[in-house]
Amino acid sequence: MTMPSFISVILLLVIFQQDLQTQALGENGGALPGTKIAWKTREVRAPQLSFHVFPSKLAGCDVSYHVYTPPQYTRNAGSRYPVLYWLHGTAGGVGGIRPVGRMFHLAMTKDEIPPMIVVFVNGLPGHLWTDSKDGARPVESVFVEELIPRIDKTLRTIPDRRGRILEGFSMGGYGAARIGLKCSDLFGSVSILAAGPLDLEFRGPRARGNPLRAEVLQKVCSGDMEHFRRTHPRSVAERRAAQLAKDNPSVRVAVGANDNTAALTKSFHQHLEHLGIRHEYYEVPDVGHDAAALFTYLKSNSKFYWPAHEREADHQQ
Repeated sequence: MTMPSFISVILLLVIFQQDLQTQALGENGGALPGTKIAWKTREVRAPQLSFHVFPSKLAGCDVSYHVYTPPQYTRNAGSRYPVLYWLHGTAGGVGGIRPVGRMFHLAMTKDEIPPMIVVFVNGLPGHLWTDSKDGARPVESVFVEELIPRIDKTLRTIPDRRGRILEGFSMGGYGAARIGLKCSDLFGSVSILAAGPLDLEFRGPRARGNPLRAEVLQKVCSGDMEHFRRTHPRSVAERRAAQLAKDNPSVRVAVGANDNTAALTKSFHQHLEHLGIRHEYYEVPDVGHDAAALFTYLKSNSKFYWPAHEREADHQQ
């Protein structure tokens, strides 16, 4: 790694820690003061980043999201761009928007990845990117049925599956797995990073003795473990294996070797292999539960973000 690249990684790690610490100190996942459900978050300001709100019929209130557009988007007024939908982790997405946006921006400006629109989806803290069983929080439906059509209507996108990438880290990786495998007609590429909880009993290393487990199960599944298992990425993969073979999305599974989710991620990778679902798998040495470090490795070792014909040409070399 060159010295400038090393410095960029260190800066990203520092920014990640600062923003996540700010979020942990009582911001309710970025919700506006006085709101109980964080459907509308505070605005994050950064270069190339914009804040948007739309009236959601499904949620029954305003829902916010952020969009990063590459510099080329303004310069090349007639061009269309693929869209990467970024799914946040358990604590909520606001704290990660600035560092993740900068992470993608630096990689695009260095031609390490192609220019893309990045949409930071609001999936609410601790909701597993799943519609709640009681119908009160339709997280997945708001994203799939309302936000994606809105993005295609308001931005110069490539408005079909070949132009849509779904990626998430931690709980967002769990969401990318379950929604990406379930909706292979919508997404041509799915990136599952350090996902959790990837066991059907929700007994992974971060769940043991963690009061958050009971809270999430109640909030999302009304305490029904069978509902959790039925909507779990492993179950979705089993039900969708035949269709996934036909749709053949580009699927990437990655985790740091020192991440406490590594064993369950490897088990999920083996589950996909057993089902015959094609995918890339990376277990990155000396990396823990760290999105920036994981991305730094993957952008140099995977052609995932590039168009399909370029990935295939690289694979054949």
